[in-house]
Amino acid sequence: MKICHIVDLGWMGYAEAWALQKRVVTARKVGLIEDVLLLCEHPHVITQGRSGKRENLLASEHVLKQKGVEFHATDRGGDITYHGPGQLVGYPILNLGAIRRDVVWYVRMLEEAMIRATAELGIAAGRVGGKTGLWVGESGAEEKLAAIGVHISRWVTSHGFAYNVSTDLRFFDLIVPCGIADRKATSLEKLMERRVEQNEVAPRIAKHLGDVFGLEMKETSRAELLDKLQEAGQPAAAEVGQTFLSVL
Repeated sequence: MKICHIVDLGWMGYAEAWALQKRVVTARKVGLIEDVLLLCEHPHVITQGRSGKRENLLASEHVLKQKGVEFHATDRGGDITYHGPGQLVGYPILNLGAIRRDVVWYVRMLEEAMIRATAELGIAAGRVGGKTGLWVGESGAEEKLAAIGVHISRWVTSHGFAYNVSTDLRFFDLIVPCGIADRKATSLEKLMERRVEQNEVAPRIAKHLGDVFGLEMKETSRAELLDKLQEAGQPAAAEVGQTFLSVL
C-alpha cells in the first residue's frame, strides 16, 4: 500500500498553513514526497472559495476586526466558510492520479470517511442531495457538521474539510455558510451533549481516509515533514494569502 503521512500541525494560522500546503503540493506533483494529510486548528478566519459571493459575508470589516476574525480569498472550490477554535481542519495532499482520477468520487470519499468516523461516535450523519459536506438531522432540516472545499491541480489535491468538533457556532452568523441560507451549522459537542476533544475525532477520520483511498496512514511529525520538504528542494517561504483589507 502507498503511504500517506499524517502530520498534526496543531494550532496554526491560516496563511501559514496555506503556505505549507503549497510547498507540499509542489513536491508531491514531481513525486519528491509521498501523500500527506495535514491536520490543524485555525484561529478565527473566514475563507471564500472561487465561486464565493461577496454578499454571503454578512459582517463588515469593522465587525471582523472587533471579533479578531481574518478573511482570506482562496483558490479552493465552494463558497464561504468559517474556521476557528474547536474545529478539526484536514488538508489531504494526495496524488489522485495514482488512486482514481475522478473529482466527484474524491469529494464523496472525503464525506464517506467522515460519515464512518462520526458513526463510530454514535451519531448518524450523511449526505444531502446537491449539497456537499456532512449533514445530520431530519430531511429538509439538516444541519451541517462538516464542510468540504478542494482544489486539484495536475491530479494533486489541496484544501479539504472542516469538521466542527467543539466549535463556537455563533461565528457562523457572520456568513451565509457555503452560500446555503436555510441550513445551520452544528457541532459534535452539541450533538453528543458533552465535551468532545479533537483526539476523539482526528484518528478516526484519518483511519477511514486511509481505508477509502487505499493508503497506509503513518504518523509523521511536523519536523520530519519540514525535513522532507527541504530534501525535496522546497525551502520555507514567506506566508501567502490575502487579508480582508485587500478584498473587501
